[in-house]
Amino acid sequence: MKNHVLRPLWVVIAGIALLLLVRHFIVPSDFGVQEGGSFTYNFHRESNVEEWEKFKVKYRGMDYCQECHEENVESILESPHAIIQCENCHGPAIDHPDNPEVLAIDTSRDQCLRCHSYLPYPTSQRNEIAGIDPDEHNTDSECIECHNPHNPDLENME
Repeated sequence: MKNHVLRPLWVVIAGIALLLLVRHFIVPSDFGVQEGGSFTYNFHRESNVEEWEKFKVKYRGMDYCQECHEENVESILESPHAIIQCENCHGPAIDHPDNPEVLAIDTSRDQCLRCHSYLPYPTSQRNEIAGIDPDEHNTDSECIECHNPHNPDLENME
C-alpha cells in the first residue's frame, strides 16, 4: 500500500487504541449489563443500584393526586383535559403532601397559553388542541375567570 493510505490508517488505529485505553481507566469495572439485577435490559453501575433505590420520585401521576383530590380528578377525566397529567399544570409532586405549598397553583393566562395559543403545526397533533389568539381573546382577564381548568367545558362558578 502507498504511504498516503497507510498513514491515515495508522492514525485511525492509534485513535481507537487511545480511546480503548482511556475507556479502561475512566469506566468503572462494575459498569455493564448485570445478570439478574434490577436493570436487566440496560447498562448500569452495579454499585449504583442502592443510590437509585433511594432517589425520590419527582412526578407521581394522576393516581397519586386522586387519593386526596378525587373531585378534581373526576372532573378532569370528564373533560377534554383528561389526557393531561395534573403535574403538567401544577408542577412535580416530589414533596407534596409533606409540603402542600410546593404545588402553588399558577392561574395566569400564560399557564393556559402554553397549550392553547394557536400554533400552526400541520404535521403534529398540536393543532388539534383548541387554540385562541391571545392578542384578541379576553386580553384583560385571566382564563379561570370564565373557564374551570379542571373541566373547561363548564363555566367557572366562583
